[in-house]
Amino acid sequence: MSGSTKAMTIVTCAALVLITTYTVALGSSGWLWFGWIVLGVATVGMAAADSTEPLEAPRPPRAGGAGPSPR
Repeated sequence: MSGSTKAMTIVTCAALVLITTYTVALGSSGWLWFGWIVLGVATVGMAAADSTEPLEAPRPPRAGGAGPSPR
């Protein structure tokens, strides 16, 4: 997981704690929960995109390796 994905996950969790605290203290706000759901979906999408990145760059074929033979 990249640094930006970890940061996004931390922000999402912190937002969940803050919104829950707000809801307990002052009452529920649908817009806050909707915003947190959007943030959560963006975080999941970012983590999914991050996990599909190759671990290392593909290596170019070696000279004389498999491939069409010169004519």
